Amino acid sequence: MNRSNSNGEGRFLRFGWSERLEHGVLLVSFTVLAISGLPQKYPESLWGDWMIRMMGGIESTRLIHHTAAIVLILGSIYHLVAVGYKIWVRRARLTMLPSWKDVQDAWQLFLYNLRLRAEPPKMGRYTFGEKVEYWAVIWGTVIMAITGFMLWNPILVTQYLPGQFIPAAKAAHGGEAILAVLSILTWHAYHVHIKHFNRSMFTGWLTRHEMEEEHPLELAELEQGTAQPPVDEALVARRRRIYIPVAFLFSVALLIGLYVFATFETTAITTVPRQTVEVYTPATPTPAP
Repeated sequence: MNRSNSNGEGRFLRFGWSERLEHGVLLVSFTVLAISGLPQKYPESLWGDWMIRMMGGIESTRLIHHTAAIVLILGSIYHLVAVGYKIWVRRARLTMLPSWKDVQDAWQLFLYNLRLRAEPPKMGRYTFGEKVEYWAVIWGTVIMAITGFMLWNPILVTQYLPGQFIPAAKAAHGGEAILAVLSILTWHAYHVHIKHFNRSMFTGWLTRHEMEEEHPLELAELEQGTAQPPVDEALVARRRRIYIPVAFLFSVALLIGLYVFATFETTAITTVPRQTVEVYTPATPTPAP
């Protein structure tokens, strides 16, 4: 994280272009998945039927949903590689891991909100709420990917698992989707749009005032020069030469798996749209009396 004093105001780089790109891909893919997935969970409702028709019917709705799922998985693969680079090559601090301090911060914030504590807890680079959100996204993505694979390839799955796993996967997939949408619309939207509009995922920067309010411990570390340990560039270059080919092979293996996952079988029944046609029926002669 670097500091800039442009225009006489201290600004702090919170997210680089890579993190902002990941967030944009996640934002778009998640939104499309929700818009195309929830109507399929409630196809007999008025709003569900209307949304499916607006997307061109059930076949195109499925195609949109599957495409967004592939984009989400591609973004997840990129995230794994990027995190691996930061941890193994750059030896970045594991600031997103939960700690006992997060439990203390949550309790102190609870007391502060009840006016039983004079000041809110001082937090570092990531607050306990941000960590909860991050790991909830990880957990939700894993659950949705596994259950989505089962629903996408039910014949393959039932060759190895009992058939009851398919309706169970359907229930888990739909339930997790509702939970994810509700958490985004309430928890996430409140903290980054209503409580305080956080522009760092769009601009990458936070002002000094925002750092003092949200991340005072990190601000102190930045000003003391202790936010990151010293880096031996020669050692970093050596680790990079090892990591890049390993990450490349890892990514290729996952991409091949994704391709097989998306093209292995076609099990959805093609829905034929309703048609109104005239049916000719020859008149039966009236029998003679």
